[in-house]
Amino acid sequence: MADAASRLRSLAEQVLGTPLPMRVRAWDGSLDGPPDAPALVFRNRRALRRMLFKPGELGLARAWVAGDLDIEGDLYTTLDLVAGLVWERGEDARTLAQAVRDPQVRAAARDLLRLAGPPLPPTPPREEIRRPRRQLHTRRTDKRAISHHYDVGNDFYEIVLGPSMVYSCAYWAAAEEHPTLESAQRDKLELVCAKLGLTAGQRLLDVGCGWGSMAIHAAREHGVSVVGITLSQEQAAYARKRVADEGLTDRVEIRVQDYRDVMDGPFDAISSIGMAEHVGAERYLQYAIQLHALLKPGGRLLNHQIARRPQRDESSYEVDPFIDAYVFPDGELAPVGTTVTQLERAGFEVRDVESIREHYALTLRRWVTRLEADWDRAARLCGPGRARVWRLYMAASALAFEHNRIGVNQVLAIRTPESGRSGLSLRARVWKG
Repeated sequence: MADAASRLRSLAEQVLGTPLPMRVRAWDGSLDGPPDAPALVFRNRRALRRMLFKPGELGLARAWVAGDLDIEGDLYTTLDLVAGLVWERGEDARTLAQAVRDPQVRAAARDLLRLAGPPLPPTPPREEIRRPRRQLHTRRTDKRAISHHYDVGNDFYEIVLGPSMVYSCAYWAAAEEHPTLESAQRDKLELVCAKLGLTAGQRLLDVGCGWGSMAIHAAREHGVSVVGITLSQEQAAYARKRVADEGLTDRVEIRVQDYRDVMDGPFDAISSIGMAEHVGAERYLQYAIQLHALLKPGGRLLNHQIARRPQRDESSYEVDPFIDAYVFPDGELAPVGTTVTQLERAGFEVRDVESIREHYALTLRRWVTRLEADWDRAARLCGPGRARVWRLYMAASALAFEHNRIGVNQVLAIRTPESGRSGLSLRARVWKG
């Protein structure tokens, strides 16, 4: 009888209709596949049961998070190979429905079911968020979703993000250069300040302020007064301590507050960096209208937001199941054109859109490196399953940015006054940041 690894490879190749470009290592110690290729490691039969009971991305994710499935070899190379087999094969790829009509595949599937052991679906890992069907993006559900992602522990985020504690893409001078992550994050914050045209004495609202880095930088370097809002208690406590340590409590206020509840405008400028992805398509116009109302005439908004590629049929868009279950519950991505349209519908004049897609790939690879370098402590702080979630999602996201499956854009918009004077120079693209 063939060993487990060769049986697993044989079934995968029959279902996919193409050779498997990686090795398979099974729980019985067997190994099968092309020499020197990375390997998918099935540590136990439960990994196979997870994939059989939940075919597709979520089954793979559950096996990975639980530690039942692992990778032997370069993580990025393996993820690229898996993506090419499962998600990017195009219209000519044989579907599962087509494959199971093949008598040989059906016979192999029956053998695989016997190989997997008792036919009981494994319990999902505890890191998977469980929630009943409900209305999305209410104040309550948004707070719960933010807590799931950000209240992992500030010590854990210090490992991943480094001293800058900025959880959005850095701004690199050039791909071939190697500044520190901290200097690249400082350059990003300064770029945002330059686009907003911040000057001493102005009021800035920082929506989704995270651990306070933007608020502190704007107050310290540009002399503005800042209100930073977050839904995360842990972020707020950390940010307030940083503000106090910097001696900026007279200029920076950190609140645990929903953007819909901010009533003390107007502000001269608003920064929203990596927050709008949490708003949701149904609420996005409301979000844009609220920010427009909070700005003074002539005030500027800098919206820094991840975008997806548009689909031929936008009604078929579905949130990535792994991201939704483990990383950003209820998070939604929109094409940049949709974002611009919604901002304009809210009354904004969009003046600049800058894609910085490659910058996020560089940033994510640095975050993965930091996590891997201090893996044992990270796993102790948040649990091995949660650490595996972050490693997988950051590495996969880096590849998605590199291959233009997703992007990130800075959109500068103005609440243009009735006079029509935008306050921008004729060549505003020559930023100082």
